Amino acid sequence: MKSNLSVKKGDKVLVLTGKDSGKVGEVLTTFPQDSRVQVKGVNIMSRHKKPRNQREKGGIFRVESTIDVSNVQVVCPHCGKATRVANTFNEKGTKSRTCKKCGASLDTGRRVSKKTAAKEVEVNTEKEVKAEPAKKATIRDAERNSGNIKTTSAKTNTAATKTRTAGRSGK
Repeated sequence: MKSNLSVKKGDKVLVLTGKDSGKVGEVLTTFPQDSRVQVKGVNIMSRHKKPRNQREKGGIFRVESTIDVSNVQVVCPHCGKATRVANTFNEKGTKSRTCKKCGASLDTGRRVSKKTAAKEVEVNTEKEVKAEPAKKATIRDAERNSGNIKTTSAKTNTAATKTRTAGRSGK
């Protein structure tokens, strides 16, 4: 049985029924074929795992299990209330999810593919790396000119430490 889910990965949802009712969590994965969702910190089960080789670790692991999509409601990011989802068409003719209580869009933020996101991060880090040495050099120059940095040699520091420790041990 395949159904369209009104809940998407990354949505904040409120659990309505079950042992975790009243908890709010983020949707980790959705399973539209089964009408189930996996919510962070909800419906935690213990899984026993036996090591199959020497490198594998065994033990009891706590993992989130799936719950039925009918047992959760989307929390609107604008009004902060659990709400049903209305599907509306915008000016462009595309379908979007909206809050039934306040009418705000639930599809905020653009969805970016992993490749595009990786390229954007790479470009941003390159810009920061190129900009950082210039900033540090100007700060150091300004401090030296103002007299905040005292230049001392390594020999004077070690000699001062030796005299201090020799004086203490002689007492």
